[in-house]
Amino acid sequence: MISRILSTPLPRVAGPIPAGTPRRIHPDVLAAVLPGPGRDRLSGGEVLAVTTGQQPALFTGPLYTINKALSAIALARRLEQERGVPVVPVFWVAGDDHDFAEANHAWVLDREGEPVKIELRERPHEAPQLPLFREPCGAEIRAALDALDAALPEAECKPDVRHWLEASHKPDVSLADAGAEALHQLLGGRGLAVFRAHDRNAKRVAAPWLLRALGETLADGLTPVLVEGRLGRDRLRQDGAGFVTRRSGERFTRVELETIAADAPERLSPNVLLRPVIEAALFPTLAYVGGPGEMEYLPESAPLFRSLGVAPQAHVPRWSGLIIEARIDKVLSKHGLTPADFDGTPGALESRLAQADMPPDLAASLKALRENIESQYARISGEVRELDPTLERTAQSARNAALAGTNDIEKKLVASLKRSQGTLVSQLARARAALAPGGKPQERVLTAASFLARYGLVLLDEIDREVARWAAGL
Repeated sequence: MISRILSTPLPRVAGPIPAGTPRRIHPDVLAAVLPGPGRDRLSGGEVLAVTTGQQPALFTGPLYTINKALSAIALARRLEQERGVPVVPVFWVAGDDHDFAEANHAWVLDREGEPVKIELRERPHEAPQLPLFREPCGAEIRAALDALDAALPEAECKPDVRHWLEASHKPDVSLADAGAEALHQLLGGRGLAVFRAHDRNAKRVAAPWLLRALGETLADGLTPVLVEGRLGRDRLRQDGAGFVTRRSGERFTRVELETIAADAPERLSPNVLLRPVIEAALFPTLAYVGGPGEMEYLPESAPLFRSLGVAPQAHVPRWSGLIIEARIDKVLSKHGLTPADFDGTPGALESRLAQADMPPDLAASLKALRENIESQYARISGEVRELDPTLERTAQSARNAALAGTNDIEKKLVASLKRSQGTLVSQLARARAALAPGGKPQERVLTAASFLARYGLVLLDEIDREVARWAAGL
């Protein structure tokens, strides 16, 4: 049973959302959107859009991917009601991304409530940095699905999760397309339009903007355009009348890049600052819903919007939240804790609780001992200073040693209490694994499958209700 969904608002404030001008979507862009209610609405005439996006990852990656999508859906719903024109939520699947180490795994909670990493495979260090749409799931996907199945606890909805991921993650399907299909199967029915940004049709429409952006130089001395070369996806730097790749040193003339744009447009892609510009050029975007990192760098895209003549979208921090299961909420309630108590260094909370259980007389005695050491050594230090100033440092060292001895006694007592509280320590460890695995926010580590296997699609309904409240309050 899910106890509650706790909203954890991001610190950024949403920018003003422009009125926007509804327009039709180019047919080749529509061809890159997976079939479903979202694409049907995009193809129905003049529309507006709310967008979000993420690089694909195994089994849809961390929970924040789902949170982003639900945020876009809720905001689009609200804006459509307010403005009386179709506003479609669009998820930009960044299949161009080449960070395989970030995409090749997923984390779930196992039967004991411990975090388990399910990894597809590693990419050899010397291998080309291929975009994820060129990385097939491969034969390893069967082992990854089996590992997921073995890790997840037995639950009524577990077979549905296996079927959902098995249907999208197939050996001959790219990791990018597997992620797109899994997201589409999960949220397409809620109106989300899943856009495969790496699709050749869409790339052909985006190509003119990418070619124009070759004339832009960013603060790092590179253009915002990447090309697939010998070492995979690579940034381009203007060099005289031509261009050279940052890592491989390959040279391209303008004409050669134009030929690539015409014949193999999927080889060209935008960097993170150019991507929102391309997105707003392809879709009539009112707002982009993003995470804290994106809210930091997206304003840096402003010069590119101006130079390429594209109207910018608003930047809206996505909904952020925490899934608190009943078993975890029970631990919190029993010990008067909140999720924030688990944000510190692992072990600190356990020590604090063990210290609170120390016999009051013993705790008072230790406190009195420290105070007595401080006062007595303060008196001695003053007298030593008058008799022989060179011995003052010796007195200070003795004071510190005495205090350290007292602290050592207390640490050992706390450790003894922690050992005697084995049940409490294990409960707190499981709570930390669920709320802040590895010391990181839950939504940045655990995948949706970890919770969908336990609670089914009702989980999405519960999150959606919280997200709707977030959207109404923007």
